[in-house]
Amino acid sequence: MPRRRTSSSASSTAPSAAPRNRTPQPVRVRRRSFGDFVKAFLAFVVLLVLVVGVPLALAMTAGWPLPGGAPSLDWLQREITVHTFLNILTVVVWFAWAQFTACVLVEVKAALSGVGVPGRVPGSGPSQLLARQLVAALLLVGATAASLTPGLSQLGQSMEGNQKPSVAAAQQTPGIFAQQQEQAAGTASAVAEQAGQAAARADGASAAHGDTKYYRIQPPEGRHHDSLWEIADRHLGDGRRYKEIFELNKDRVQPDGSRLSEASLIRPGWIMEMPGDARGGELVEMPDEAPNVSEQVQQQISDYAQTGDHAQGGGGGAGSGAAHGAGAQGGGDNAQVSLPEQRPAPATGHEQATPAAAGHSFGLPEALLAAPLLAAGLLGALGRRRRQALWQSALGSVGGRRGMEPPTPTGDAQDVQDALLVGADPEGVRLLDRALRGLAAALAAESRPLPVVYAAWMGGNGDLHLQLAQPAGKPPTPWQLGQDQTFWMLARADAERYEDADTAAPYPGLVSLGTMDDSRLLLNLESVPGIVSLGGTEADRTAVFASVAAELATNGWSDRMTITLVGFGDDLTPLAPNRIRHLDGFEDLFETMSAETRQRRGALGAAGHDSVLTGRTGPAQHTRWAPHLVLLAAQPSDEDALRLAELAADASRLGIGYLVGTEGTDLPGAAWEMQITGEGKLLAPLLGLELEAQMLPAAQQRAVVELFTDADPERGPGGAGGPGGAANRPPFLVDISEQGRPAVYARLVGPYEIIGLDAPDGDRSALLHEALALLLLHREGVHPRVLSSALWPRGVTADVRDALLERLRAWLGTDPDGTPRLGTDATGRLTLAKSVVSDLDVLRSLYHEATQGRGAGSRQVRGRLLTDALVLVRGPLLADRPEGRYRWLTHEIVDAQLPLLVADTGLALSEFHLEKNRAEKAIEALNAALRTAPADERLWHELLRATHATDDTDRLHALAADLVDRSGARGLPPRTEALLDELLPTWRDRVAAAG
Repeated sequence: MPRRRTSSSASSTAPSAAPRNRTPQPVRVRRRSFGDFVKAFLAFVVLLVLVVGVPLALAMTAGWPLPGGAPSLDWLQREITVHTFLNILTVVVWFAWAQFTACVLVEVKAALSGVGVPGRVPGSGPSQLLARQLVAALLLVGATAASLTPGLSQLGQSMEGNQKPSVAAAQQTPGIFAQQQEQAAGTASAVAEQAGQAAARADGASAAHGDTKYYRIQPPEGRHHDSLWEIADRHLGDGRRYKEIFELNKDRVQPDGSRLSEASLIRPGWIMEMPGDARGGELVEMPDEAPNVSEQVQQQISDYAQTGDHAQGGGGGAGSGAAHGAGAQGGGDNAQVSLPEQRPAPATGHEQATPAAAGHSFGLPEALLAAPLLAAGLLGALGRRRRQALWQSALGSVGGRRGMEPPTPTGDAQDVQDALLVGADPEGVRLLDRALRGLAAALAAESRPLPVVYAAWMGGNGDLHLQLAQPAGKPPTPWQLGQDQTFWMLARADAERYEDADTAAPYPGLVSLGTMDDSRLLLNLESVPGIVSLGGTEADRTAVFASVAAELATNGWSDRMTITLVGFGDDLTPLAPNRIRHLDGFEDLFETMSAETRQRRGALGAAGHDSVLTGRTGPAQHTRWAPHLVLLAAQPSDEDALRLAELAADASRLGIGYLVGTEGTDLPGAAWEMQITGEGKLLAPLLGLELEAQMLPAAQQRAVVELFTDADPERGPGGAGGPGGAANRPPFLVDISEQGRPAVYARLVGPYEIIGLDAPDGDRSALLHEALALLLLHREGVHPRVLSSALWPRGVTADVRDALLERLRAWLGTDPDGTPRLGTDATGRLTLAKSVVSDLDVLRSLYHEATQGRGAGSRQVRGRLLTDALVLVRGPLLADRPEGRYRWLTHEIVDAQLPLLVADTGLALSEFHLEKNRAEKAIEALNAALRTAPADERLWHELLRATHATDDTDRLHALAADLVDRSGARGLPPRTEALLDELLPTWRDRVAAAG
């Protein structure tokens, strides 16, 4: 390690003298302003007057109001005088003083102990709130307001100072809310810079060993814990220079035998070597004479000084040592210079490159490309919304449909949809959900409660790390302990072996805040012991709030929740109408949340639960334990902030979380304070957080809402999906005459076949076929990034993607006029020429022409077109696709569109035949449609009617029995039963006799 020395120390004349330690003064959390001392002094005066002055004044003026002995019956018959009223009033004042004094004692005890939420003095709401504010103001000179509540800087630290976590484990596990910037030091530029600085200092350093400055980590003071950020802020003038202190002391053996491996995991009694320019009265320099330092501490610092580059003979430096990679050791036994390591990602058959980072974004919104969990939630919810619209549309009459094609997005909405397709990580969502539910099921099987989880890290290698509020013992297999007792870790390989567990979602309040290096942080909002405040400009705060709200509303690891939005300019309700609600202002919020807080307290008490966590395991699962998360984008007034702080004091136990925007600091009741910068950094210095924030800017927020609004099945006839509107027209119509024979014809409905092209090279045939299928299903065009992410979900490099596109162009060839069959439109999206056609295109065109084109005015033409359309149906879409490929189909709605299109065609052809009493032809058409759409209830109803038209009762009974067998334990749908009762009243008796 490079040594940071001072060149100005005048007391370093004895090179052989052992380093010594000056006992530091109490640690200050931040620089105090004159206003802080004024507030503290006024608070002290008020407390002195109320606690001491009031009883003294009462004793001197009114005396003791109660009688000296037991009252007699004569006392009750005395006349009530003014003196009697004064005595009664004096007793009331004495009781009020006693209650307020008790509140002060409770608040002081809680503030100094640093443990838990202050207890409640019965019936003392306003009095205790006043006492809390006065005590907080008084303690400003010794601790920040944020330090009066548990902070994230304490998370992950051992309850005992002498615990020795494994260095290897600490390197493999990302520290929760620890600044993982040591990985940034591994980059070539940082290494070179550090090496240059170390060399410059080494050349110019003539001071002796005793010139080096040290700092000894102090024990907790009240609720404040020392941190590298604060040490750097006090002695280096910039808290962000904590990385220099970390690099100087990383992996060096501390007096208790453990090592510093994470910037936030420091312990009282540890020694930190400081950079040479460190200054400040609290700094522990090492002169020969330090009368306040014990010999034991002197010896500890002397031993510590022999580690680092002293043990290597003073050569090298951080740059040279680290350049050799992890595990490179110097000359001493205790020295180990290593770059932080991540667990290697599991090997795959794909070329590795993060989809959101490989190459440039081609104009797609970066915010969604870098938010894989948010994108996956939005994409899944959008697909469900579109499927719902399809099925609701299917209830309409033939020819009066709203249409099966969702509106094709354009502009920002199209870019956002492409970004969702590229950035989504549905596999990560699935693994997270299964891992959390599997953990809950395992704990329930062991009759153990769910531990309080403050946050989770999802590593780039797929490992999941849970940060517990406090140690909870050994985790159930296959979970493992992480770097200490407050970390539980699950490797990706173990998570992949989990199966779906029939249990409630244990931590539905987890939401992504951003990334640090290669890991993603999810904060559990419902577990925060108070309010989470977010500072910054209004636009930046709104972008963070929108991201949080959208992910909470659509994520895949929650069952139920309520998201209350206050102060949002844009309505997010279309994303999840059952989850999101908007309130106009704080009064509505306070009224709503006060009632719910009382209801939850009563429900927990009646059920015998300590918190909502104990109600989410075992037989106690119930909808009332679903989280309620409040996002208050507008800053509350001072009075409203105090009311909100009182309301949120017990929120974490009740499953209620509060995220509040603020323009300043010191929001009352704020347990964790964060700041969003204009550069997209999410900072929480006292918590050790510096993230690349996950945001949803206003333009993208509006585009996402537009996608969901256009897909809304409740939109009226005037929308894009109205009868006769654009949604009834296929996105691509082909010439169905003999003159319209295509140059390339792909059969997708059933087994995949291609006519008109030579077979491609065997090794690349699968990729080329899959790319062509994706393009055929999106005639409006496919973004290159969407194509590459569909073919390589785990990522691909730009050169591999471009090489595939060139092969695809060469394989498809050109039309006779020289036009390439694979082209690019004005937006850069890949499009196919009209000479490249699929049977799905033909099927859509035939149905459209039969119902809205020439067939609408000619019965004979309609029958021929519908018959030709049904002949094309050979089975489900891409029936023989290889396992493991075409996973992008899960994001599509074509799997719902095709059965509906086939069912509509069968119904229309059945109606055509029944008009001429050709029941057998109608039955033949319906059976052909049922082979592709067996779940469509409309087809079964028409089949019952067509069979009834044959006047064959036995055949109708056989069909009824077949329907009963297919329905299984669920039974027949009500409408099917009603139809059978109408057509065949004796069907129940026949089925009962057969069963």
